[in-house]
Amino acid sequence: MFGTLTFNLNIENIGVPRGVILYKNKLAITVNSIYRHYVVNDIIINMDNTVGRLTQIQRSVIIGSLLGDGYVRILKGRKNAFLEINHSIKMKNYVDWKYEILKSIVISPPKLRKGNGNRVAYRFFTRQHPEITELFKLFYKNGKKVIPDFKLDPISLAIWYMDDGSKCGTSNYYLNTQQFTIEDQQKLMNQLKLFGIESKLNKDKEYWRIRMIMSSVPTFKELIQENIIPSLQYKI
Repeated sequence: MFGTLTFNLNIENIGVPRGVILYKNKLAITVNSIYRHYVVNDIIINMDNTVGRLTQIQRSVIIGSLLGDGYVRILKGRKNAFLEINHSIKMKNYVDWKYEILKSIVISPPKLRKGNGNRVAYRFFTRQHPEITELFKLFYKNGKKVIPDFKLDPISLAIWYMDDGSKCGTSNYYLNTQQFTIEDQQKLMNQLKLFGIESKLNKDKEYWRIRMIMSSVPTFKELIQENIIPSLQYKI
């Protein structure tokens, strides 16, 4: 339909969900009316995923979720860990978006769950998976989330912000990292610095969170904008 496309680039087999086309070095995910573009280091992606490993996009979504509201655990007597994605029903479109990307490692679609008071959650669980176990060992110590030595990518950053980011006015952007120690937050700030994003710690009551330096806000927005889903565009 587009004629013959010839590229002189390295090929990396990372796998992508079904419903993906490659055009002008862009990956367009077209699953259930979702249309998103992904570029991984300007490398053309081989769309085959026959070995059962996590795709790069799936791994990025899981890491971004671990930095935010995602929860990984291993049941007693089981070998491998699984991921729980659990948000308010107000975030239904976002949960459905994550589900479409992770669907190949999920048993059943998202379901409603009545919480405390009037809260209604919308959640799903992945299958137990050895690569999720590896991430569990990296991101958890003594049952608590920690920040290991890892490489943040733009997709993980966008997921992290959609999970736990907020803005106040037009120039104050925050990552609500209160669950992490000061040392771990410094590690996260160092990751942001690799993208040219300067940040500092901002006290929120008795805890600390990450705030983007005003001069870095345009860089931050440009980096994440194309990976923010339509229903959460208001956050940027």
